[in-house]
Order: sequence, then structure tokens, then C-alpha cells
Amino acid sequence: QVQLAESGGGSVQAGGSLRLSCAASGYTYSTDCMGWFRQTPGKEREGVAAIYTGSGGGGPYYAASVEGRFTLSQENAKNTVSLQMDSLKPEDTGMYYCAAKEVGWCGGNWRNRFWFDYWGQGTQVTVSS
Repeated sequence: QVQLAESGGGSVQAGGSLRLSCAASGYTYSTDCMGWFRQTPGKEREGVAAIYTGSGGGGPYYAASVEGRFTLSQENAKNTVSLQMDSLKPEDTGMYYCAAKEVGWCGGNWRNRFWFDYWGQGTQVTVSS
């Protein structure tokens, strides 16, 4: 079983920045893919970004709506990823969830919320205009 611990989030004005972090623990094997999804009331959970965290590497991959504004990186601790969110917009508001997949091809599947094995509790991001 893998546990995902999220940190960061909060409230910021449009144009501001926030940083989210997610650390995976509780399992002896590394994950292959970690990513972030977001969800707003009444909408489906959508993929924001993901990165291959296995030995081969790959990505990061971004949704078109955040390309050029968000940066996903893997920290020195292999199962920790951080999402730097710059130039935030009100439409970026939502609950952000960290997700992890133990074994699988990140590049072809990261947008599919049903593909991931584990989820964090979520952290709220609010961007005011």
C-alpha cells in the first residue's frame, strides 16, 4: 500500500504562484508515474500534469490549459514530486489531488484518472480575480 502526502495549496490572487508537493511512502518499490489532478464541483477530475518516476524517465506531461505556466518536477527523493504553479488564473481554482501508479506507461495513460492506483486526500487551491 502506498500513501501519498500532499502539501502546499492555499489562496492567491490571479497572477500569483503556489507550489504543491506530494511524497509517496509506505511501499518498498518505486512508483512508475506520479501526477496531479484537479476537480471543481460538478466537474470530472481532470489531469493537470504527470511525470514518469521510474528508472527510465519521461515527461513531464501537461494539460494544454496549464502548459507554460505549471512546472512538474521530481525531487531528489525519488517518490516526491512538486508542482510549481505560476501565473495562476481563477479557472485554476479547485481541489488538487496527487496520484501514483506503481507500474505502467505514464506517457500514454496519465490523463485517465481510473488508471492510477493511489490518491492523496487533496489540497485546495483558490485563485481570486
